[in-house]
Amino acid sequence: MKKLLLLGWVVLGALILIQFIKPTPNQSSEPQANYIGTKHEVPTNVKTILDKACMDCHSNNTRYPWYASVQPIAWWIANHIKDGKKHLNFDEYTQRSLRYQYHKMEETVEMMEEKEMPLSSYTLTHTDARLSYEERVAIMDWAHAIMENMKARYPMDSLRKKSK
Repeated sequence: MKKLLLLGWVVLGALILIQFIKPTPNQSSEPQANYIGTKHEVPTNVKTILDKACMDCHSNNTRYPWYASVQPIAWWIANHIKDGKKHLNFDEYTQRSLRYQYHKMEETVEMMEEKEMPLSSYTLTHTDARLSYEERVAIMDWAHAIMENMKARYPMDSLRKKSK
């Protein structure tokens, strides 16, 4: 019984101690010069959808829920954000190569078609981020429009890797 009580105190102490180790927040006060909207039109309806379902993990500015300051949840959220930004960061989009930009729009369409985004772990607590069929179509139409715009402005070999 004493060992169990001691273990409980150790676990409680560890939980209290880790509350002081916080990840750096994903919040930038700087203007986002490389935001996708600086080069490509982002219609109001699409921006609304992106803001509610994508930008927390795919931008330099996350809206944190209250529980994001509790460890180890904060570390888990920080890891999700880091991973999301690694795959696509709308705030850094235009500084990447044309191939990257074009490919990310292809992936955006695929993610919407396959309903892979937003992640179910995100929509579990952010119910407003659950996308309707119409919202998915709006995102896909927007991504296709960007791809068409890029095809009209740049040669295809600058947008896609050459097939072997």
